[in-house]
Amino acid sequence: MFKELAPYLRQRAVLLTVTHIEDDQIRVNVIPQKLKDGENAALTTPLTVTGSADELDRDLPATLVNFASAHLQLRNTLDRAKAEMDAAAKTAQAEARSKAKTTEKKAPKPEITTPTDTPKPAQPVKEDPSRTANLFDAPEPPATTAAEFDEEEEILAEAAEDEPTDEFHDLDEAA
Repeated sequence: MFKELAPYLRQRAVLLTVTHIEDDQIRVNVIPQKLKDGENAALTTPLTVTGSADELDRDLPATLVNFASAHLQLRNTLDRAKAEMDAAAKTAQAEARSKAKTTEKKAPKPEITTPTDTPKPAQPVKEDPSRTANLFDAPEPPATTAAEFDEEEEILAEAAEDEPTDEFHDLDEAA
């Protein structure tokens, strides 16, 4: 029985209790102890086995091997996951620092201005407080000058000249 616990005992202290329950029944508790505060509670999950003396002699060693290997495997997995998370955190911090440095380099430095160079602030536009905006209000179209109007008519006239006037030609294209 202790031969099976030996690999586990190298990693952690174990509290072992053996109790006589009733008639020929014996209960064995294997309780792993915490090594430090903040340790994952899964690493201290206890094992309780109950049976007759013959059953315990026959089955307890195999049960202890499974228990010890499961705990060692869990510890290795947790250590590996913690190492991977630490590495990922370091990488993310390094990337954040490098991005911050590149944005600092790219950001234009503020120009030092004298009081004569300071532009005057724009005058705020006063809105008419008596009228509220409506969802159906449309902005007024911009005024068209005579030159723009003549230019639009000229473009429309050219477009009309380019269109075919033959009705059969239109039907052929539709087919």
